[in-house]
Amino acid sequence: MERFWHLESGDFFHGLEPERRAFLDLARRRALGKLENVFSEGQTARSCFYLEQGLVRIYTVSGEGKESMLFLRRQGEIFGLAEVLESLPRKANAQAILPAVIHELDQEALESFLARHPRAAKRAIGILGRRLRYLGDLVEGLVASDPAARLAKLLVSLGLGGLSEEDPDLPVALPVRLTQERMASMIGSCQQTVCQALKLLQDQGLIRVEGKSIAIQDFPGLVRKAGL
Repeated sequence: MERFWHLESGDFFHGLEPERRAFLDLARRRALGKLENVFSEGQTARSCFYLEQGLVRIYTVSGEGKESMLFLRRQGEIFGLAEVLESLPRKANAQAILPAVIHELDQEALESFLARHPRAAKRAIGILGRRLRYLGDLVEGLVASDPAARLAKLLVSLGLGGLSEEDPDLPVALPVRLTQERMASMIGSCQQTVCQALKLLQDQGLIRVEGKSIAIQDFPGLVRKAGL
């Protein structure tokens, strides 16, 4: 599953405990409510963020008002890195899908932190490279893959954190409830197409849908459906 690389869940500071302590000592801790914005497209980037808990979506809005999701940031991930080192305008929006806790580090403190902690700097460079590659795959997928495959990829991404390492065949309940309209915006489609794709995935025994709640019944099968 080499193409599954960009969905790997894990803490940015895994194995870097001194770096974690140094970052948290410098950062400002903030609690976010559900649907609270972290930053908006066009704002000058002044900080990066470490997600202690919750779920944050990174998305853009077209001139016609259509939303397109680029990333989902999970517990333990760093986000907002791309523009902050050069104080560039944000290219996307960040919003908490669930109540969240973040640690915000401003540009000057980030530069000092990276200069003093080369292992963290190397990891940050690697993350930026993988995310750039992911965006290339995302554009390719919007052109080449069918809506059901794109939806399957989204559901795999959402459910990855709940996957049992001991038994990957166990059902996985998604940690967030999404409307069909929101899912459509996340995969570059429309509500009617998402409705049809959900029914197809359910008929194939890959997921179970009850209202806005979705459980993955066959995680390996859904991964194959997503082409990962």
